[in-house]
Amino acid sequence: MTRGPTRRAGVFAVILALVALGVTSCLNVPAPADEAPSASAIAPTPPGLTVNAPVESPPNQNTCDATASLRPGPLPPVARMPRGSAMDAIFARGRLIVGLDIGSNLFSFRDPISGDIEGFDVDIAKEIARAIFGDPERIEYRILNSNERISALQNREVDVVVKTLSITCDRAKDIAFSTVYYEASQRILSLRSSPISNANDLAGKRVCAARGTTSIGRLQQRVPSVRMSTVSTWADCLVVLQQGAVDAVSTDDAILAGLATQDPYVHVVGASLGEEPYGIGVNLEQPDLVRFVNGVLDKIRADGTWYEIYNRWLSILGPIYYPPQPTYRD
Repeated sequence: MTRGPTRRAGVFAVILALVALGVTSCLNVPAPADEAPSASAIAPTPPGLTVNAPVESPPNQNTCDATASLRPGPLPPVARMPRGSAMDAIFARGRLIVGLDIGSNLFSFRDPISGDIEGFDVDIAKEIARAIFGDPERIEYRILNSNERISALQNREVDVVVKTLSITCDRAKDIAFSTVYYEASQRILSLRSSPISNANDLAGKRVCAARGTTSIGRLQQRVPSVRMSTVSTWADCLVVLQQGAVDAVSTDDAILAGLATQDPYVHVVGASLGEEPYGIGVNLEQPDLVRFVNGVLDKIRADGTWYEIYNRWLSILGPIYYPPQPTYRD
């Protein structure tokens, strides 16, 4: 019979102790020196960050006619692809498999509200699906980092890669390209509080780029003392810049503009370090698909769709008066 009162006494003692602690807190009585709490926090770096990346060769765009592609024939009617063609196989499957990423704001990214994958490259890919199925949404997206684009095509994991893929002579040995659908210029992203304003200011500095991109070799050639850090995605480059782990980011101006829309404390600076012609990647053994894609690009250049897509996503870069004009080698 004494267990009840004993329990109540214990509870009452705890309450008194808590009240005493509250009073002590209110009086700002310092804790003993040997009991002072301590804590430290280190901002996590993106996974796969490589510091002081090795020197790479600059993009090889001058030893071949890299941007010349296959001439398209007339586009076949929607849903009536030539029997036995790559497009016929895609139609039979019921969806176009597109390789891209979701970390290139304005080109391909996931909308934080709707969850949809959107952007300039996404809308270009949708026009290919529209030409095959009559439905731009008949797409399966495969998320690739920049270093996976070539192998995904070679292994037939995707039908096309539409992922800010620069056309180079070296890459053209491994995959086929469409005609140029967008031409960017490599520039620099820095903090507004930073003195960095051009390539000369990057001497000895830490600069971020995504692995597998032409931006690395070009900048190393231009500024030999630059210290390159590489990550998987361009969004990760913005993170390490914000954390102070690098001094700048360098890649295509359109990608940098997308990063700048996410952080008002950064801006795009400097003159062009080189041109980056974007092409749609296709497996080397599918010339019929290359011609078909080029036919789609010709169509959207002519009917105004290309301008609509540009104005929807890239008007931040200023007005543009005509899309890149195609060059054919046959």
